[in-house]
Formats: sequence, C-alpha cells, structure tokens
Amino acid sequence: MSQPPALPRRDTKWWGWGAADHPAHLSEDAETMLRELLGAEGGRPAPSLAAVELPPPSPLPAGIAAAVGAEFVVTEAEDRIRHAAGQGYPDLLRRRSGRLDAAPDAVVLPGDAAELLRVLEICAGEGVAVVPFGGGTSVVGGVEPLRGGFERLISLDLGRMRRVALDRASLTARLGPGLRGPEAEAALAAEGLTLGHFPQSFEYATIGGFAATRSAGQASSGYGRFDDLVTAIDLVAPAGELKTLATPHTAAGPALRELIVGSEGTLGVISEVAVRARPAPAKRLYEAWMAPSFLEGATIVKALAQAGHQPDVIRVSDEAETQVNLRMAGLAGASRRALDAYLGLRRRRNGALVIVGFEGDGETVSRRRQLAARGLRGGGAVPLGRSPGRAWNRGRYHGPYLRDELLDRGVFVETLETSHTWSRYEELNDAVRGAISSALEAGGTPGLVMCHLSHAYADGASQYYTFMARQRPGEELEQWAEAKRAACEAIVAHGGTITHHHAVGRDHAPYMAAEVGELGIDVLRSIKDRLDPAGVMNPGKLLP
Repeated sequence: MSQPPALPRRDTKWWGWGAADHPAHLSEDAETMLRELLGAEGGRPAPSLAAVELPPPSPLPAGIAAAVGAEFVVTEAEDRIRHAAGQGYPDLLRRRSGRLDAAPDAVVLPGDAAELLRVLEICAGEGVAVVPFGGGTSVVGGVEPLRGGFERLISLDLGRMRRVALDRASLTARLGPGLRGPEAEAALAAEGLTLGHFPQSFEYATIGGFAATRSAGQASSGYGRFDDLVTAIDLVAPAGELKTLATPHTAAGPALRELIVGSEGTLGVISEVAVRARPAPAKRLYEAWMAPSFLEGATIVKALAQAGHQPDVIRVSDEAETQVNLRMAGLAGASRRALDAYLGLRRRRNGALVIVGFEGDGETVSRRRQLAARGLRGGGAVPLGRSPGRAWNRGRYHGPYLRDELLDRGVFVETLETSHTWSRYEELNDAVRGAISSALEAGGTPGLVMCHLSHAYADGASQYYTFMARQRPGEELEQWAEAKRAACEAIVAHGGTITHHHAVGRDHAPYMAAEVGELGIDVLRSIKDRLDPAGVMNPGKLLP
C-alpha cells in the first residue's frame, strides 16, 4: 500500500459531507416539492473557513510530541475545525454558525500501537481528554470534543494506522483502524476478496469506526453486520492493551471481543481489527418492485427472512418516502410519464418501493433471485425492473450530499433508526412517526416524516426515519432537540432499541439505561474504571 498521509486528511468539505466537487443538485421538481410541502425558501450557507471562530489551543504535555513526533501533533485551525464535530445535524449547524465554542487543542496522529499506548498513558497521567477520530462520520455526536471536566483535549486521528495483512488461506484480514472503507476494499480486491460492508458512510468511514459503532452495512442481510465480520480485535487503553484470539469460535467465557466492538472510544482505542472476507462476487443484480403498502412490503420481507430467502440487500420505503424519492430523482418527462402510467395500470401509485440486491456467482444469484421473486409476487408486489435498482445502487452514497443542499435551503432534515420484533413492528412505527409529527407541529413547523426498512432478520427488522420541516430561524437546535427527544421517548416507551446502527454517542447516551438497565450501566462503568481509571477516554459518550 501507499504510505499514509503525514497530516490529517483534508479531502472533504470542512462544513459538510464528502468531496467538494461532488455533483449534487436538487431537481426542479424537488425544489417545487420543498416549497409546497414545507414552505422552505432559504437557509444559512456555510461561512468561509477563515471566518470561523474557535477558542485558542491550550498547550499539551511535551511527552505527546516526543511519543509520536512533533510533525504529528497538529494545531492548524483548519484541522482543529475538521475534528471539532461529526456529521450530525447539530454538528453541521455549529459549523455553519461560524463559531465553535469547543474544539480539540491539537490533532495527534500515532503511527502504531506502541505510540498510541504512550500517548494514552500521558493523557491519563496529565489529565488530557482523548476523542478517537476515524472518518468523522458520526451522526450522533460521537466525536464531539466534550472535555468531561478536563482542561485539555486532543483528537486522536488514526489516519496513519492503515496496515493490511491478508490470510488468503483463512479468508481473513487484519486491518488498521484508520483505513477508509474504499481503501480496505481495494486491498482485499487485489486478492479477489471483499469485506461486503457498505454503509452509506462507506466512502469516508473507517474500519475502526465500523467496529467502534457496531456498524450495519446496506448489504448486511447477505454479508452480516460488521460485528458479525469481526473475528478478533485489539484495544489500547490507558491501563494497557487488550487483545482477543483470532479463532473461528471459542467457548471461553463472555466474549471480550463483543465488549470492545461498540465501545465507541470510551474504553480505549481500537488499534487493529481481524475480519472475515469473502470471494468477490462475480455477479451483482439489483432490481426494484412496488409493494401495495409499506406494511405489506414489511410482511413480504418477514416471510423471506423467515424462509431463508432474503436477498443480500432488501429495502422497503414507505409511501411517503417512495413519492419523495421519485420527485427527488427528477425523472425526465417521458420516463416519469411511463413510470406513472405503469404504476397506474398496476394500481400502485401510492405503493411502497422495494429495492432488492443479490451478489455472488451467476448460478447462485439466479436461484436466489427466483426464490425472492416468488415471495415478492406472492405478497402482491409487482416488478419495476432492473433500471431503478441499478439507479439506487449508483446513488447509494448520495443521501448525505442532499442533506447539505437541503440545509442551504432552510430545511431541517434529520434521520434516526431503531428496530423491533415483527410482533411489535407496526406498533413502534406508529408511535415514532406520530411522536415526530406531533413535535414538529407543536413547534409551528409541520413536516414530512418518512420511514424505510433497511435491515431484516427472522425475528424483526429496522426502522429508519427521515424527517424534514422548515427550519425555525434562530431556534434550529431547539427544534432538533424537541423532535429528537420525542422520537427517542417513543422508542423507549415501546421497547425498541435506541439505535440499530448509528451507535449511541452523545445523542443517545441519556437513553442507555433503558437499553441495558441501571445494573448494566454499573457494569459498563466498572469496566471503564478498570481500563480508563482517569476517565479521559471520549467523555460524555455512550454512558449517561
């Protein structure tokens, strides 16, 4: 592999998502929809980088520079700004305000586990808070520079730790935490392999971040969530190093691997991840169907999952999301008229769009597609062909770019996700949808609430909500907090998980007791006290 960068990456927008030259633009139909549905006209564009105010950096212990090299302790304003927030709605608002009240005092880039351990020992001894930083894609406040009572704070950027070691015979690989998704895939592809983990954040999120947040990729129905892919993991904590064996299975007590996966930087820093790989698929087939309704689409998915016929990718958009996606796509006149005519004949104008995808060798893909198609037709879905499926696959990482454009136009747009059993799926969906709508209406900005099912299991499935409303100028954070709190309280009240794949971070920490119980919180705190006795690791995240 090429040598890792000497300094923190600067190849993305400092104020938003992804590459600055990405061709994202709203269609004329989408612009009209925003005015009609939300009354949104204009927002607050990002200021110039030079205009952003941030507090001056505090000096760090000299031992940190000695541990990693002075060139890898960075205090440039741009790098501090880039490491001052993730990609959640409050994070973007703060960047766009032109003033950051909190930022790391420095960005520190260790090169290996030994340097990492030395840095953490110094920070623990000197009282310096540490926020591990991979791709910075957290949407739940996971990398916010909360100091937890400490006067100094560093952002620990893992971009130099990008080692790749393949075991072709075992179909496994040991990967450095700073590898971005595409970098890991490229290294595996050179050996004819794939990890198969493709969350929407794939282009910029890192291997360490996938593990730290228990990430779930869009093809997790086929390849498994990231925690399913991890065979072993190394953690460097202020108290020392914790490693698990790379074996297919062990019966040796509670799994420490599971303790580290999902720890979100609160126990230490993930320094290496061993993962299962698979042969790269010879064929990929994506297509679209239209179910009569969202709940009937979910029923189809349930039947497929319980029969073992689930595609690698399965996604069902509710009626509102289906219509918005069609308008956001900006279909040209002839294409739109043809689709409308087809759906009209099929009486599916208000149906639910279903995306399915299959990957593997040609024979396996064909057989699995036939079994899934039988279940889709049996549930009342009608085929729309492969063109919409291919379009979804091409645009699967496009959503966050659209969010930036919506913010430019004064639109409050947020996402959150949960999951529940099939027996309570509809109950939870009604409760969360109603809670968000009521909160937006109470604030004087009635909005649009959409949902899709994106990950399914034999016993239940995820619910991923996107909601939009006109921003309340000067009260944008309050508006967000009201809607977020209403949704979270509804989830907790109806027994859903507070997060299916976005993690806990800052935003969901107040609800962790509902997730694991007060005794569970005490257990997690006792583990943290052993690994991080000074409490410097990622303060304010995961634990309430």
